[in-house]
Amino acid sequence: MKRHERTLARRCALQVLYQGEILNKPADQVIEEGLVPDEAGMGDYARMLVLGVCAHRSELDGLITRSSQNWSIDRMPVVDRSILRLAAFEMEYVDDVPVSVSINEAVELAKEFGGEDDSHRFVNGILGRIARDGETAASNEDAGRPSCADACDEASA
Repeated sequence: MKRHERTLARRCALQVLYQGEILNKPADQVIEEGLVPDEAGMGDYARMLVLGVCAHRSELDGLITRSSQNWSIDRMPVVDRSILRLAAFEMEYVDDVPVSVSINEAVELAKEFGGEDDSHRFVNGILGRIARDGETAASNEDAGRPSCADACDEASA
């Protein structure tokens, strides 16, 4: 898959995650109910990201909370929270995407869609801490964590 395609897939996944938050429904339910607009371009990679975030939401929220200083996840703007979950999932479970790429893509999403003027700095800071704390895929390789495919299989079951 070309880099540009994954960038578009991340945007689509963000839209679905955000929509789920606004509708107060799990994002996988948003997909199942066909609430995703056709123009969103819901491809396989975007679907995998959404299902993965749904399957690991509490774990991702814990990771984000531990890495955010003086910010509870509930106080974060909805779009920033969705970006952070998306990037944290990709950092933890998508082996073929370097952590730096996940962070850079998240920062770009935050620049475009962020809930505050400094959302991109906020997102960068939290994801940078997650990466530095060693709670990323690179540090968990020996821990026998499930692959992204396994996570998505579990999410769709």
